[in-house]
Amino acid sequence: MSMTTQRDSTLGDFIKVMFSVLLPPVGVFFEVGLGLHFWLNIVLTLLGYFPGVIHAVYIIARK
Repeated sequence: MSMTTQRDSTLGDFIKVMFSVLLPPVGVFFEVGLGLHFWLNIVLTLLGYFPGVIHAVYIIARK
């Protein structure tokens, strides 16, 4: 992986994490699309804001 690609990937992940802190399902959507994790994150966010944030950051950081 070249330095430019790694920097772009890091910036993209940072932006997704920022979206995840503001609106957790949006960050998960940018990472995985309309899959199981997106719908799970919506449920977690409705049950409590922080579980949604934790799940969203986990989904983004695990790659």
